[in-house]
Amino acid sequence: MTKSFNRFSPKLMFAKMFSFIFFALSASIIFLLIKTVVMGIVNNTDIMQIFLNSINTGIIALAVFELALVINKEYGTEKEEHDAISSLRQTLPRFIGTVCVALSLEGLIMVIKYSQLDMAGNLYYPVAIITSTALLLTALGLFIHLTRER
Repeated sequence: MTKSFNRFSPKLMFAKMFSFIFFALSASIIFLLIKTVVMGIVNNTDIMQIFLNSINTGIIALAVFELALVINKEYGTEKEEHDAISSLRQTLPRFIGTVCVALSLEGLIMVIKYSQLDMAGNLYYPVAIITSTALLLTALGLFIHLTRER
């Protein structure tokens, strides 16, 4: 009886609900991305602007999808992990890696956009994003180094 009750635990139900919400958000972002590209091509919008925006939107969709996968893997199963560190070592690098790719691309897109618009005074925003990404990757590397199994 406890086994069937555990299948409907609040933790499991919320994990499945949040996973579904983030999967649905990711799918809707992809749908809007396709719609934006098609409408931009039909309306003769600048093709470079369309692709820069679509790369940005696609990376956001990928990050949301990865978040849904992490939530589903971490909290969506009935088994209890006693070692939280090993569980984090499995899921955290992939999610942080996706976020770092998203931040790096956002910074590079901002550099391209500001250089095309002759707004060199605003380049400290993308530099801050890229520097933060480097710090995040360094922190992830330090975490992996400090929690490695000996």
